[in-house]
Amino acid sequence: MQNFKWQRIVLKVGSALIAPEQNGCSSRYLLSIAQFIVRCRAQGIEVILVSSGSVAAGSHLFPADKVRSVAMKKAMAAAGQTEMMAAWDRFFDFPSAQILLTHGDLRDRERYKSIRETIFTLLDHGVLPIINENDTVTTDDLRVGDNDNLSAMVAGAADADALMICSDVDGLFDKNPNLHTDAVLLPEISKIDESIYAMAGCATSAVGTGGMKTKIEAAEKATSHGITTFILNGFKEQTFNRLLEGENPGTIFLPYEKPMQEAIHWRTHTASEQGELVVEGSFTEPLDKNSEQLNPHEIVEVRGEFAVGDTILVRSDDGTKLAKARANYSSCLLNFIAENESTEFSDEVQDSIGPIISDEDIAVLEKS
Repeated sequence: MQNFKWQRIVLKVGSALIAPEQNGCSSRYLLSIAQFIVRCRAQGIEVILVSSGSVAAGSHLFPADKVRSVAMKKAMAAAGQTEMMAAWDRFFDFPSAQILLTHGDLRDRERYKSIRETIFTLLDHGVLPIINENDTVTTDDLRVGDNDNLSAMVAGAADADALMICSDVDGLFDKNPNLHTDAVLLPEISKIDESIYAMAGCATSAVGTGGMKTKIEAAEKATSHGITTFILNGFKEQTFNRLLEGENPGTIFLPYEKPMQEAIHWRTHTASEQGELVVEGSFTEPLDKNSEQLNPHEIVEVRGEFAVGDTILVRSDDGTKLAKARANYSSCLLNFIAENESTEFSDEVQDSIGPIISDEDIAVLEKS
């Protein structure tokens, strides 16, 4: 038996649990999950619920015999979101709050801070935050794409102790248990590497958007922030009973011994790069201690369009990803400098504006 001591958890529930028949919300599997939330709160554990299911919940309101366009799926999400919130609310005698997010909200530093403040304020006042991706307004450019990764981003933003991702299997197996009868459940993962990703199969649910791969991606994001992560079978009531008894009913991913700082974690795992800066060679000194020494003469290529303040990827000319950083120059200005190769001119520009990237706004990427 393990001694779990949580102060704040994020619980991710997928579409297959919310609307298993895609005919509106069902309480078949939600009751045991709701009871778990109630029991956690009774023990003083703060809970944040990341709930998929708006599209699945609203799908029965639209013709099933027609090809469903993107616009129709957005309409399903709009109609289903209210039904999903009502389904959760009927289980609780405490207030809940709806938070709808896009990746555009999360990757913008000021909006990200605002999301953190809202979550903390809701928890301080005993309100259960229920979070979902805003499918009604999101576009391909602004989508997280799956609520597994969204839940990890939320867990990082909320400074959670644990992330619990409900699945349709008991956890991570060494091979797909739906295809192999000899598949073995892995109860504990101390490090996520390519061998772990190789064990991930495709999605098995007909109504979900993520498979085991996205759950491992989420675990990697969360554990790097010091957040213990579980992949659990959300269809089994005993899963939640065992958790409260201090047992691991699925697969537990252990957190990093030295977690990333909040701002570095956000830059690495939440902020998406808007462009790239290709530079000569590699840095002999740690890039986060030497980034301000980057000068225009070392720029090989500027890729994409970005503005001052956007996150960019810094890559060496051999293709190695070095870091993600805040751009102090726009892509337009950097291209202009690169086209004007005069050392005196580029030095003058850098002296007047400052460093291309700054030491305090950089996240060094681990070498693969």
